Amino acid sequence: MSETIALEISRKKPASLARWPVQDIIELYETPLLDLLYKAQTVHRQHHEANAVQLSSLLSIKTGGCPEDCSYCPQSSRYDTEVEKERLLELEEVLAAAREAQAGGAQRFCMGAAWRSPKAHHIDAVAEMVRAVKAMGLETCVTLGMLKDGQAEQLKQAGLDYYNHNLDSSPEFYTRIITTRTYQDRLDTLERVRNAGIHVCCGGIVGMGESRRDRAGLVAQLANMDPYPESVPINNLVKVGGTPLADTPDIDPLEFVRTIAVARITMPKAVVRLSAGRQAMSDSTQALCFMAGAGSIFYGDKLLTTGNPEFTADQALFERLGLHPISGPSWHA
Repeated sequence: MSETIALEISRKKPASLARWPVQDIIELYETPLLDLLYKAQTVHRQHHEANAVQLSSLLSIKTGGCPEDCSYCPQSSRYDTEVEKERLLELEEVLAAAREAQAGGAQRFCMGAAWRSPKAHHIDAVAEMVRAVKAMGLETCVTLGMLKDGQAEQLKQAGLDYYNHNLDSSPEFYTRIITTRTYQDRLDTLERVRNAGIHVCCGGIVGMGESRRDRAGLVAQLANMDPYPESVPINNLVKVGGTPLADTPDIDPLEFVRTIAVARITMPKAVVRLSAGRQAMSDSTQALCFMAGAGSIFYGDKLLTTGNPEFTADQALFERLGLHPISGPSWHA
């Protein structure tokens, strides 16, 4: 689909219709790669600083023992993985990690807990963590599972900036991956987060055996939210032994790049995050992802329970590509 046609579609489409029908997104996917990258980078520079990447750090504050059956997740209690169930971290443990992340250049500190849905005392403890991390001058983000009425408001009062709750896939593919919570359950939590005035961090996972139409369906779900998420993590499946998706064939790296570009074009103001799966990506693939509009990464040697490129490797990559953290001209700014 040419740039002119895409612009005309967006101008003419009535407000009652989806801004981005799935077929239009498939047409974006089918655009010649160099044209798609050019369009995505052009959109990116219209709304975001060129060559600047937001650095986020992610800490598992409660690991393992989750009762859900998400087929990709090593933290599920249903699968035999090497992840052991652990207690909720103490406040000082969290703050020590936050201080280390901030010293390394992080602008956002994300905390994840392997719960289906947090209980009241869990929210009390996490709210205390949010207040303390926020007081350090860091943006705060948490992912805690499904929220009940009033819990998002409590987190907002504590100063929470972002709540992460991914859709994971298209509605059509979803039941092949998860059966213990519905797609609507996820949408309901996102509505609670939005109504509480918290920014939404919501994306998905590619490489789970889905089709291109499924990937387009995921992007359509995200792009047609009103408003669409402020932060959109795109994860490449990290295959973990013991999970049902451990032997899933790898997605073509250029298809992953296309997904970043399509997310950038359809959600121009969102921060598109190159998220899980970077450890298995070549530097060249990551460079194409930045060209496609990725404007944020998780850095540090671990993402909850799976590996991530080492801090020094990211420094070297940024140097080679001429990238810098959003906060300033150098990694340690």
